[in-house]
Amino acid sequence: MSRPDPDSRSEESERDDRRRSSSGRWMAVTAHLVGRALLNPRLALDLMRLALAFRRRRWWTQPPFLPMPDPTYMRWRMYTAYGDEHAVPPAAEIIAFARWRRETMGG
Repeated sequence: MSRPDPDSRSEESERDDRRRSSSGRWMAVTAHLVGRALLNPRLALDLMRLALAFRRRRWWTQPPFLPMPDPTYMRWRMYTAYGDEHAVPPAAEIIAFARWRRETMGG
């Protein structure tokens, strides 16, 4: 009977921990952004447009039937931007990107 490789188990466990940690950080950043948006209607509009731009194609055909970003796409975006697929950008960077997007795309 072979025993599981302790190194592969720890890598898998580490990945799971990072995934859970990033999920919690995304929720915290989202809550912060919602709070900021409630105080600034222009920012709320910018963030809503940004969220719609990132939504998964044909989101209505797959559970949870919400216009959420595709997880694979978001991992790729975070990897290309931060070098870590589980990175969570600070709220200030998301706000700056949403404003930049409005200014450059004329929305």
